[in-house]
Amino acid sequence: MLPPDLNDSARWMLRSVFGQGALTLVMAAWMTAVRMPAMKRAGLSLQDAAHTSVLPTRLPSSATRVADNYRHLSEQPTVFYAVALGIVLAGLADPTYAACSWLYLGSRVAHSIVQATFNRVALRAALYTVSWIALAIMIIRPIISWHLI
Repeated sequence: MLPPDLNDSARWMLRSVFGQGALTLVMAAWMTAVRMPAMKRAGLSLQDAAHTSVLPTRLPSSATRVADNYRHLSEQPTVFYAVALGIVLAGLADPTYAACSWLYLGSRVAHSIVQATFNRVALRAALYTVSWIALAIMIIRPIISWHLI
């Protein structure tokens, strides 16, 4: 249960943070479910994955693009986690921040689905841009409101 002193916007932001965590968990499971059988079909052992950089040359794209997406979820989303939690902890959460956090999550979910399935780079790039716009608003808005620039 969330602390009772959080406003509704803060609660919605925290839900989006946990949603992003859940997306990462789902992609980890998907990666494992796809990669392990692909490795077996390719005659690879777990030890052969000691250096994952060699796997793309030995596994089909359908196996490597899910792993690529999982790796991407350890990049930009870490900034989202920090910024969203900072907004909540600073007591700044409002409907605009909450909307941005959900726009961020939605665009990352869509990005993951696109990358892990049909992998249209132009669509992925558009979704990536949308996620960065939402995140940029979350980063810049408190800086401006605190007159730090």
